[in-house]
Amino acid sequence: MTDVQERSGVGLTTMPPRPARSLRARASRWLLILTGLAFFVACLRLADVDPVELAEGLPTLAGWLVQAFPPSTEALPTLLLRAAETVAIAVVGTAFAVVLALPLCVLAARSTTPSGWVRVPVRLFLNGLRGVDAFVFALLFVAAVGLGPFAGVLGIALHTWGSMGKLFSESIEALPSGPLEAAELTGAGRVKTASFTLLPDVLPSISGIGLYLLEFNIRASTVLGVVGAGGIGQELKNAVDLLAFPRLATILLVILVMVTLVDQLSGRLRKALA
Repeated sequence: MTDVQERSGVGLTTMPPRPARSLRARASRWLLILTGLAFFVACLRLADVDPVELAEGLPTLAGWLVQAFPPSTEALPTLLLRAAETVAIAVVGTAFAVVLALPLCVLAARSTTPSGWVRVPVRLFLNGLRGVDAFVFALLFVAAVGLGPFAGVLGIALHTWGSMGKLFSESIEALPSGPLEAAELTGAGRVKTASFTLLPDVLPSISGIGLYLLEFNIRASTVLGVVGAGGIGQELKNAVDLLAFPRLATILLVILVMVTLVDQLSGRLRKALA
């Protein structure tokens, strides 16, 4: 074919026009859209969303904000101690979750545990833990071990155990299978393979996941005190119950500073490990 033919289009094979979308496909799309809208409207009704009540409550909220300033610094040392307790709950709970999740993530990964008889029950167990919020676990443990931060630690640990196990297993499945197969050909057992081949390759990924979940757990731990699980959440609940708005403003500022500092530190550590 000459350059003239290429420029003029002579001799080029013309592609057949794409067929128009069928009526059935269009009807299915509109049915899906209408179903989604109907579901959302039903959710609005079940959630009892009322813009009128919100508009009527805004002046009350504005009055509370006026009363909250200036924030009270009278109990600042106590609040800082409670903030440190909140961080401790998240750190210890996350550390427990890491220890518990590491052996199960190997059993939950398809590349390291081909047998469905083992892998599926482990995944179901991890999904069950992940499906129950740390707040609910903390509420149960308050009844079991009493009021205090230990109940919060257990609540964070169990919920994070499920989340970490799932995310760690997905990181293992994303690894290339070559090194694992080579280690197995040498006759290495599962423990040696996991310790010397699997762990070094997956360590940066699971470290980043662990730091991200720690960051999330510190935010989640701020409200565990509402059910008596220690931390600054208990001070927050007391301030709301007593309508102590200046103290409430101080608590919110402490939480904001704490979460911001943790986010910055966690972000830098995750970048260093990447």
